[in-house]
Amino acid sequence: MTGLLDAVDLRTQLAGHNRLELLMFTLGGRQTYALNVFKIKEVVHCPQLNALPDSHPAVCGIANLRGTTIPVLDMSMAIGRRPQTEASDPIVIVTEYNRKVQGFLVSNVDRIVNTNWENVLPPPAGTSRSYVTAVTRIEDKIVEIIDVEKIMYEVMGQAADVSEDVRENLVNSEDIPKKIMVVDDSFVARKQIVQALKSLDFDSVVANNGREALTKLKEMAKEGPVEKQLTLVISDVEMPDMDGYTLTTKIRKDPLLSSLYVILHTSLSGVFNTAMVESVGANKFIGKFDADELATGIMSAIDELKSRVA
Repeated sequence: MTGLLDAVDLRTQLAGHNRLELLMFTLGGRQTYALNVFKIKEVVHCPQLNALPDSHPAVCGIANLRGTTIPVLDMSMAIGRRPQTEASDPIVIVTEYNRKVQGFLVSNVDRIVNTNWENVLPPPAGTSRSYVTAVTRIEDKIVEIIDVEKIMYEVMGQAADVSEDVRENLVNSEDIPKKIMVVDDSFVARKQIVQALKSLDFDSVVANNGREALTKLKEMAKEGPVEKQLTLVISDVEMPDMDGYTLTTKIRKDPLLSSLYVILHTSLSGVFNTAMVESVGANKFIGKFDADELATGIMSAIDELKSRVA
């Protein structure tokens, strides 16, 4: 266990090159699962857990790690499987998602592997509501990448409506298109963002990953200036096939798309490299997920866009 994540800070250099590293683990069966190393703070043997009354069934309890109290969830239960009972020495993967730190109890940690987002594919058709956000093949294994945002939404809850106070302070701009592209591989994340945009009276054009978004943008460009059709693009960073960094880079290199305003909207809050946002040409970074902050960021972007043509 010691040294497993010692070099995690160095792995930020993978961002922007459509690459990622995955921590593979099991949940008491043959199937191998994975999480992106970017979202992992540490991996520890399961500490003493204290019960948390009236909590979700998947919450095993709370643990104190170096003075910080975090909830620990049974990953197996959280994705609809049986509780993990056979592991003699269970492991907790400590993660940071959507600005919250939590641990996930797993049976065994395998290893970290380096791969390309092009080798990571969306889950099979018909599984949009499952807990798998992507799949890949590592050697002879099919590895399922868990949609932790869906787990957090179901276990912890997350409001997706913009508050009345924020809506009252938003200025309606009649001279901009009332349509925004939303790019995210998580079904839950897309639903949250679309709902927040609806609160602001914006329609959404949805794409499941960067490559699909780029295809749709190029099709739109054939109909006329894209900036006349879309206000801006909101994109996740982690996505199968093409990540948000690569999508942004390709947008900036395409003369027909280069003027688009791009917001990177990601749960990579703990280890996110702000310099990378600038290097790929994104206009703004907003951490997931706070509907009011997203709404405020969108209106700030609109102010910037209006100033360009003023």
